[in-house]
Amino acid sequence: MLNAWHLPVAPFVKQNQDQLVISLWLTGTSLPERVTLRVEIDNEETPVVMHRGRKPTADGVTVWRAAIDVASGQPRRRYSFKLLWENRQLWFTPQGFSHFPPARLEQFAIDAPDCGPQWVADQVFYQIFPDRFARSLPRGADQDKIYHHHAAGQPIVMRDWDDPLTGDAGGSTFYGGDLDGISEKLPYLKKLGVTALYLNPVFVAPSVHKYDTEDYRHVDPQFGGDEALLRLRHNTRDAGMKLILDGVFNHTGDSHAWFDRHNRATGGACHNPDSRWRSWFSFDENGHARDWLGYASLPKLDYQSPTLVDEIYQGEESVVRHWLKAPWHMDGWRLDVVHMLGEDGGARNNLRHATGITQAAKATQPEAYIVGEHFGDARQWLQADAEDAAMNYRGFTLPVWAFLAKTDLSYDPQKIDAQTCAAWMDNYRAGLSHQQQLRMFNQLDSHDTPRFKTVLGNDIARLPLAVVWLFSWPGTPCIYYGDEVGLDGANDPFCRKPFPWDKKRQDGKLLALYQRMAKLRSRSQALRYGGCLVIYAHDNVLVFLRVYRQQRVLVAINRGEACEVVLEDSPLLRGKNWRLKEGTGTLQDDVLTLSAISASVWSAA
Repeated sequence: MLNAWHLPVAPFVKQNQDQLVISLWLTGTSLPERVTLRVEIDNEETPVVMHRGRKPTADGVTVWRAAIDVASGQPRRRYSFKLLWENRQLWFTPQGFSHFPPARLEQFAIDAPDCGPQWVADQVFYQIFPDRFARSLPRGADQDKIYHHHAAGQPIVMRDWDDPLTGDAGGSTFYGGDLDGISEKLPYLKKLGVTALYLNPVFVAPSVHKYDTEDYRHVDPQFGGDEALLRLRHNTRDAGMKLILDGVFNHTGDSHAWFDRHNRATGGACHNPDSRWRSWFSFDENGHARDWLGYASLPKLDYQSPTLVDEIYQGEESVVRHWLKAPWHMDGWRLDVVHMLGEDGGARNNLRHATGITQAAKATQPEAYIVGEHFGDARQWLQADAEDAAMNYRGFTLPVWAFLAKTDLSYDPQKIDAQTCAAWMDNYRAGLSHQQQLRMFNQLDSHDTPRFKTVLGNDIARLPLAVVWLFSWPGTPCIYYGDEVGLDGANDPFCRKPFPWDKKRQDGKLLALYQRMAKLRSRSQALRYGGCLVIYAHDNVLVFLRVYRQQRVLVAINRGEACEVVLEDSPLLRGKNWRLKEGTGTLQDDVLTLSAISASVWSAA
């Protein structure tokens, strides 16, 4: 039997000045006679002869090495291994052995140099829906102002913090959360282990969710206005926290002055064919504006217009650049439905404009973090470097939901075993460079999904398994506000309940788990930077290893009964002093003893 090991991190990859030395570890009784490293030079697959070590290591591992030049060429280095015998060949890729050459985008990939934002992999993000997190006192004159919400056909509804949320007037119901409230709760977030915030939209808009932008240049008075955001920016910087905003550039709200359906200003495009903003929207032959997914209150922006391109991202004073400059100095953007943005009422030339947004942001703030919202496959945008990362629904949230909760995001049944789950997650990661994997935005849920606690239903005992998984899988973890204290909720609006600040309504045991896992991640380079290798996946148990230099972290997820798992012999496990860092169970030699419905974390160096 032949076994192979490689991950795009040390000890398998080491940079020596302008050379990248790449190693493949092999054991078995039928070792290849030759090994070729297949790399890309100017997009052309090129073979590089690998050289075998003089003798096997003390573990019986035969090491093959080759060096590639990284002084020039594209930063993303893609490669795979071709194993050769007298009369046959095998290929080794991130998904294991194959009898035929891998697809170009399913090879190992490492960015050398890595031009992405270097700070992201170290973060624990926290997503805040501003109206529902914390309410500051005293209130400003404009914060509780009642007005008519045209899209809902009614006045907005103001509720007290502890009033129960109902399904009535979901987009028009306000609880009074604001940005100063977030500032006041920064000590709580620091204690939780949070190092970065992602805010749902904060700009002027009539709804509670504020995805119907009315003014991209100012913060909504209900949230405290521009001054409150500036205070929050100063306070987060003093606390050592990053802060990214939500960019809604696919559409505006119909109350935006550019469109002005309700005739609140003059010159809006909706009723005026001669409007200077008419070309910024797309109209059909009957003069009706094309909207987003049938929501008339959300007219689509049309990026055929050069002046719109300048206004949103290209111009020196564009919206994208404005909030990255002084005095705001935001650390990046989450881009709402960025895959749908484009020309002529649709997504034509989408990749060009998505890339343009990212390039404009980087030209203004080189370390800006640009995260795309994609419920589907985001790899087309990531492979083209149109964004730094994506909300990792497809590569993390969906498989975790399927494995632990037996459902998908549509509440359709999806029961999978550990082997299927591992194959799904590994297949998705195989299309991304190692550095991109570390920057993916991992969440258990969000403002657009039910809370995972609610999704679990009768399997609520599995919730801690998902928390451990969130903090230990490649990517930057993001906590949706309230998840850490057991906040529940079905689909919108119920996934947007006010935060329960009364400790009697909080799950203290769950909160402590979040705090421990955040601390464990902050102290482990392997969890933040390491390669990932699934070493066991069968039925109810999935075990994976994070590897970085000499550090190892082993994570075991068991959704079923108590059991023993025998791990395959691996040089990555041998000779290590394993210590249990979280959960229960034992690791003795190659035998894992796991408690029922448990997640366990071991560390070794």
